[in-house]
Amino acid sequence: MSLTQIYLLTPPQIPDLDGFAVQLDAVCAAVEIASLQIRLKDGSAAQVGEAFAVLAPIARSHGTIVILNDDPELARELGADGVHVGQSDMSVKAARKILGPDKVIGATAHNSRHLAMEAGEAGADYVAFGAFYPSATKKTEFTATPDLLSWWSDLFELPCVAIGGINPQNAGALAEAGADFVALSAGIWNAETDPVAAIKQLAKSLMEAE
Repeated sequence: MSLTQIYLLTPPQIPDLDGFAVQLDAVCAAVEIASLQIRLKDGSAAQVGEAFAVLAPIARSHGTIVILNDDPELARELGADGVHVGQSDMSVKAARKILGPDKVIGATAHNSRHLAMEAGEAGADYVAFGAFYPSATKKTEFTATPDLLSWWSDLFELPCVAIGGINPQNAGALAEAGADFVALSAGIWNAETDPVAAIKQLAKSLMEAE
């Protein structure tokens, strides 16, 4: 079993982009971050583009890939490393047609084994299960349990991402269950400590779960 990796999402809104950029740089410098998803709730294409222009060079300077939420065409236009599509967004196959074979495409599977297998068959690079805990970032419509991660990791090589209400305190249990990645937003950016302390605590908990 390899070490569970960290998948960061931006906050749903970033009122102070320059201030957040400083935080992101510090967080990425503190521990290894596998990927950053730019997810701006209700953000316009222009706002996403502005955020990408500022944040992507910072993340990439630390070896972190940058993907967009929902919009494969914008991801292609901006030169993102990939896209994450939900069940109500474009299909994995359609996204692949737009982005080509070399970009990362992730797909939401909620708590469904069937949706996850469908995404894998369609060519997704990872499937995301959740929510595992109540989330302050997004309304929880589907609830997943750790045994889903164990089932998936036992049967399939395609990586799985755990998402939904994850923080440094509860991430270790999901890593032990088989999550290849843990995805966090509020658990880092809104942590009671500062984001750097929170990301270091998260990395420690993932290491201890090995």
